[in-house]
Amino acid sequence: MTGPAVRRIAADGVELAAYQWGAPTAPAVVLVHGYPDTGAVWRPVAERLADRFHVTAFDVRGAGASRRPRGLGAYRMSRLEADLEAVLDAVSPDRPVHLVGHDWGSIHSWESVTGTRLAGRIASFTSISGPCLDHVGHLIRARLRPRHPDLPKMLRQAARSWYIAYFHLPLLPALTWRALGHRWRAFLTGSQGVPERTAYPAPTLARDAVCGTALYRANMLPRLLRPRDRPTTVPIQLIIPTRDFCVTPVLSYGVEHWTRQIQRRPIDAGHWVQLSHPEEVASRIAEFAHRIEDGSRRDPDTARPI
Repeated sequence: MTGPAVRRIAADGVELAAYQWGAPTAPAVVLVHGYPDTGAVWRPVAERLADRFHVTAFDVRGAGASRRPRGLGAYRMSRLEADLEAVLDAVSPDRPVHLVGHDWGSIHSWESVTGTRLAGRIASFTSISGPCLDHVGHLIRARLRPRHPDLPKMLRQAARSWYIAYFHLPLLPALTWRALGHRWRAFLTGSQGVPERTAYPAPTLARDAVCGTALYRANMLPRLLRPRDRPTTVPIQLIIPTRDFCVTPVLSYGVEHWTRQIQRRPIDAGHWVQLSHPEEVASRIAEFAHRIEDGSRRDPDTARPI
């Protein structure tokens, strides 16, 4: 398959690099990458969807070929949501999109899925290894308490989230990435099942990783310490890699409280499931999107897409 079409999208004070596959007349799928990735992490999935969908992946602000604004304020959720709005305006202004997010791409996509700014613009949301921070804040309050049956799972997740505290330290994360970033590919192929020939990571990995720590410092504590009520009417699919060393299944507990339309799809894979199992991920995205598309064509009083 030939490479994607590349375009530049003017967003909230930055210019974003976007990559597109498939016919513009097909239903739109927008793929949002996480940390410390770029839109290239989605290429194996995008190529498998391109015969049925108009697929867009983009480098989020601070990553890849997109602009790198300075200051924590430039990486707050509201700015990320404004970027997503600009992408939707550019690629599908008149038709809701099927949104897919991984890791931080999923975390900040939840902001739009549960908010009002992009109401009616998102037909479905597939979340992979990236919970809504507000939902997690409520989860911590409900289950991180003595004698709760989920307490051991919550504590194991807390231990696996050590890097979040590390990213809040001055200088050390940058020094670590600059010293060890060249070993990232070996880590992914050796422990995550990522094929050696995958066009990933990007040459900008070290810069992307250093810049991306601002996502954690700008957003994690405000959301976890003061969680909001964030329900949604958007149909949700949770793809849950069961061997994810970063995000364990416990962080998806209780999501049913926030939406009536949800399905869980476990996959026996690690965190970068879109690279290790692209066929399976693409199949589940396509199946879910087609189900929503078919449901929207039926009478709204009888259609139940999930």
